[in-house]
Amino acid sequence: MSLESAVLARLAAWRDAPCWRVAFSGGLDSTALLHILATSAQRRELPPIRAVHIHHGLQAVAEQWPAHCQRICDELGVPLDIVTVQVAPGASLERAAREARYAAFSDLMAADEVLLLAQHQDDQAETLLYRLLRGAGVRGLAAMAQSRSLGAGHAVRPLLEVPRKTLEAYAARHGLQWVEDPSNDDSGFARNFLRRDILPQLAGHWPGAPAVLARAAAHQAEAHGLLRDLAEIDLERCRGQLEISWLGTPCVDLSALRQLTEARQRNLLRHWLDNETRMPDSRHWQGWADLRDAAADASPVWRLESGELRRHGDQLLWLGEAWGAPWVSQEQPWPNGERPLELPGNGIVAFAGPVPDGRLSIAYRQGGEVLDLPGRGRRDLKKLLQEAGVPEFIRPRLPLLRRDGQVVAVANLRLDPSGAELRWQFSSVVTPVRAW
Repeated sequence: MSLESAVLARLAAWRDAPCWRVAFSGGLDSTALLHILATSAQRRELPPIRAVHIHHGLQAVAEQWPAHCQRICDELGVPLDIVTVQVAPGASLERAAREARYAAFSDLMAADEVLLLAQHQDDQAETLLYRLLRGAGVRGLAAMAQSRSLGAGHAVRPLLEVPRKTLEAYAARHGLQWVEDPSNDDSGFARNFLRRDILPQLAGHWPGAPAVLARAAAHQAEAHGLLRDLAEIDLERCRGQLEISWLGTPCVDLSALRQLTEARQRNLLRHWLDNETRMPDSRHWQGWADLRDAAADASPVWRLESGELRRHGDQLLWLGEAWGAPWVSQEQPWPNGERPLELPGNGIVAFAGPVPDGRLSIAYRQGGEVLDLPGRGRRDLKKLLQEAGVPEFIRPRLPLLRRDGQVVAVANLRLDPSGAELRWQFSSVVTPVRAW
């Protein structure tokens, strides 16, 4: 089978996509992929093809690459989008550049569009070795996926079973020109060290090493799929439910979760929080054991990269990073109750029904608040919140309605059927995530 036929066969499931976007760095791999698709489109009916070049500006020579990519695309008759990104400083420049690149790709994608990435078999072998040496689990050792969701569309790698030497031969046969990234020669980068120093030695002893390693990654991907299926079964059994539906916080039934083995607990949590936060490696799960096994009257917290897990009764709750973000807790006037009031860092409140008379404001608990409730007398706010099942760690953020300085209503709690009904909406989403 020709290289063109192999690539198109890999893309058969995506032939109805509204657009194929090629991630075009200007290097050998993406140049070969773009040429294959552009020339195929002259003879076959394919989706519209566009190229996208992400300009990081991390080195002086990179300033020439957008012009090179534009020239190649002009020759092939392919539209090109050039997106400039800022790479956040940090310990890992490679990781920061990758995250900036994929964020740009994600923002660019329209519904059901496909982004084609040019990683090949040698890249897959390199990724497997890199993750193995970092102590990755089954999911990490699955290396790069053939396809996954990205933004409103999908990312697809049609070259993962193609050796680099095949791409080199194709480029030579068609006289293609490409750029070389000088940073690829720096063995100080872990991936470059594997690519330049380790993989060639392995291939010297085992000529089929890249293919074997790529096949091993495929086995790990299959195993990861089985673990994901098991996690879905366990999650269905352990789905939790809060007494207060308005909170909308993801939760798991802790008593049911405790019935699983520790390995299955970890598998479920990784799957449940997959789109919420990056989970720690196997050496740093003591926080989970401490939270799970804490006394019933304790208030344990397991803090993760993008949020935290807390307990409320028998429910395990996930609180995204927005819950820990700074917010303004001072009393805030509400001069026009007919309009929703935005609470800095704490969502929005609005009335459902008639707006009460008087001087209105939104405040928060200071301690000792009481409400006068018809037929129930003066009731302590703390006890009312306990009776309503509001988690203790939510209570400080729960808006209180003051009228002429007196607390008369609590957001989302219908304590007085004849009184004002205050609705509070707090968005816990800071960045777009896929629903679990």
